[in-house]
Amino acid sequence: MTNAEREAATATALVDAAKAGDRGAFAALVTRYRKRIFALALHITGSASEADDIAQDVFLKAYRALPEFEGRSQFFTWVYRMTVNRSLNVRRDRARRGEDMLEDPRLELAVAVDARSDPGRAAELRQSYARLLRALDGLPADMRTTVILVSLQGLAYGEVAVVQKISEGTVAWRMHEARRRLNEAMMPQKLQRRRELSAELSRVLVEHGLLVPALPKSRA
Repeated sequence: MTNAEREAATATALVDAAKAGDRGAFAALVTRYRKRIFALALHITGSASEADDIAQDVFLKAYRALPEFEGRSQFFTWVYRMTVNRSLNVRRDRARRGEDMLEDPRLELAVAVDARSDPGRAAELRQSYARLLRALDGLPADMRTTVILVSLQGLAYGEVAVVQKISEGTVAWRMHEARRRLNEAMMPQKLQRRRELSAELSRVLVEHGLLVPALPKSRA
């Protein structure tokens, strides 16, 4: 049995126990998935406080709707779908009100993790990650959500297809198009002062699927 199969079997057992009235089983589901649900909401909304509220709302809604959950999809894809829908609604409502985020917690978290207490590296990362986040936020909502689910949440194309109710082919196309757009946005000539991306920063972006690795130059 693979790790994914074990994960699915454990979640199914907890769901069955929770539906039978075991509150501890549902609490175990919350513990198991809350961090990922919070991270997903944070990536979509860009607000830690809104992400926290969304995570609470999603699990409350899931608990109330548990008797109607038929298990046609996995529990985590069910709550992921609820999180995506709720997060997109919150983001749209904020845009409609004309509210801007003064600080982006996604930027600070990424810099804190990757800078390793190096002020010079932190400055480079902050500038480049801010540009990357602007490019990510500029993608169409459905495409942006696909990128977040695949590149930042680590879901397989098949899982994303279930969450977003689309085909795997659509997931693949969105990722291809998103990489093209993000790669273009991060081209060195478009950066301030025409600074080249450092090898380390390029590696991080490639690992997250957000930058197409450069082909080696041919020798004439």
